[in-house]
Amino acid sequence: MNVLLWIGLIFGIPPQVQDTVHLAQVAVYAPDLSQFTQGQKIQTFSSIELKEYFGRSLGDLLQENSPIFIRQYGAGMLQSPSFRGTSAGHTAVFWNGLPINSPSLGQSDLSILPIQGVDQVGVQFGSGGALFGNEAIGGSLHLNSKTEFGKGFQGNFIQQFGSFGQFNSSIKAAYSTANFSSQTKIYRESVENNFPFNDLSQAGTPEKKAANSAVSQVGIVQDLAWNLDLSKQLKASFWYNQAAREIQPVMGSMTQDQQEDQNFRLVIDYFRFGEKSVLNLKTGFVQDNQIFNQSENLTRQFFLSTDYDVTVSSKWNLKTGIRLNSIQGILSTYQANDQRIETYQSFRFEPNQKIKISLNLRELLYQDQFEPFIPSLGADWEIWKNESNELIIQASLAKGIKIPTLNDRFWEPGGNPNLLPEESKSGEVGLNWTTNTVANLENSLTYYRMNVDNWIIWLPKGSSWVPENIREVLNQGIEYQGSAKTQFSSWNIHANWSYTWSRAISIKGIDGNDSGKGNQLPYTPQHQANGKIALEKNGLTFSIQSFFVGQRQVTTDGPRTMPSFQLVNFGLSYQKVQIGKIQIPVNFQINNLFNTEYQVLYLRAMPGRSFHFTLSIQI
Repeated sequence: MNVLLWIGLIFGIPPQVQDTVHLAQVAVYAPDLSQFTQGQKIQTFSSIELKEYFGRSLGDLLQENSPIFIRQYGAGMLQSPSFRGTSAGHTAVFWNGLPINSPSLGQSDLSILPIQGVDQVGVQFGSGGALFGNEAIGGSLHLNSKTEFGKGFQGNFIQQFGSFGQFNSSIKAAYSTANFSSQTKIYRESVENNFPFNDLSQAGTPEKKAANSAVSQVGIVQDLAWNLDLSKQLKASFWYNQAAREIQPVMGSMTQDQQEDQNFRLVIDYFRFGEKSVLNLKTGFVQDNQIFNQSENLTRQFFLSTDYDVTVSSKWNLKTGIRLNSIQGILSTYQANDQRIETYQSFRFEPNQKIKISLNLRELLYQDQFEPFIPSLGADWEIWKNESNELIIQASLAKGIKIPTLNDRFWEPGGNPNLLPEESKSGEVGLNWTTNTVANLENSLTYYRMNVDNWIIWLPKGSSWVPENIREVLNQGIEYQGSAKTQFSSWNIHANWSYTWSRAISIKGIDGNDSGKGNQLPYTPQHQANGKIALEKNGLTFSIQSFFVGQRQVTTDGPRTMPSFQLVNFGLSYQKVQIGKIQIPVNFQINNLFNTEYQVLYLRAMPGRSFHFTLSIQI
């Protein structure tokens, strides 16, 4: 069967095993993130939840609403995610199914992924390498557009004013018929970031104002979709984002660094639908151009993939595919090209209504050789269910890899072309309990354990730094998340909360004298928590949100630690201002309500209390 399937995929022979069916006219087909992720933890954010973060970044959303720690280098500066104690390079990021991590850096800067550019966000925790490929050791982020058919014209204009010179604007226009859909988003953000802070680098910690820290960002996203006939659909999306940043210096420094990022992304999907199957052909292009102090670094990625998803029977689902990736890097110190080929196959088996099992397999061909085979196995088991309660146990085992970045291999001086891929072995087990009595409650508790070998670190050698496969890291922890919905009198009450305990230690040091062996990795809090409660009545909503970040070590072998901090945000919105058919929601937000002084990273100043007013016009 697989041989015939691959012949069909490669030479364009349409699947003959299924008849076509009518497509729904109200939604564009999109793969379900949870389809082959049994045993793994998934968290999703809808377009309604994303609206609360207008004018803010993807990193802000994740820090305040998930167990992910965001390493932030200042207000509006670089934001990098840390899933379960792993590094930013261990997180895969996708936009409409297209991998968008920088091939030179091996990661994405979440501060230049504005919420206005996407409609849905999905988060997959733990090693997803077998399903999603390279870099998905700690987890993966999935940013998606949501396009609809048959809705006519829809429009939305949003204007936000805020403290420290913030001025954000966004326009969204969509038009769709039964067989055509178009959605356009245009946004502009700017902030001076001239906030006051206490300079800890000087005696007496005098108050200063942040300088050389202004940020501006503009972008456009265009989504198109056509129902070509009852069995064929074509989608196309492009996203252009340009960010200009003054790089905020560390306390005590007077640097005047400047950085500009230009990102262009294009993805085209063709779908052919059978009665129980979907054939997808995808092609994409990603170009990242970063100019730092007049030094330009340009990378381009070309993608081509195809996969076939079929329901074999009422118990079996199968997905198989291949992905080709061609990379070009033109950087300040080197030029390089790279090609990668990945083949993958996923199975889902449901022996009965209570058990779901998934098996994912992936093989990567890189530098003309096969890298370690990546499998994962997971299961969901409904162990108890009645009219008001459901209890599910989840468990999974997985491997993952991260191949060295272009910088790791080719940077001059110091690049090491002989580096091995980082490899992970991980497992997790969790309980999900849902109850629907007086309140709708959801609770999940997950224990995970992961070993990452061949961890790449840069070490001084002579007059330069060189990357080597030195470190071995053991990660383990507990994640607890919960939510509740209920009514009290005429008020609707929504609450969510989470707590994370994370232990990430180096079990193999740089050498025999490495005093950091056995210590927590730098900037990896052992304790982290967040929570939010919202009260809504007749369109009026009050909300209080708080998040806590525990102590972090600055280095593995030094005594300096960053103190813990807790921030509180307050929100007030009213949704029922209306003129004719035009709705005008208004929102007022206070971030860092108690003006807490804190730093995420050492000597990186962060803003105190800030105010933000948002006005929307919806047609």
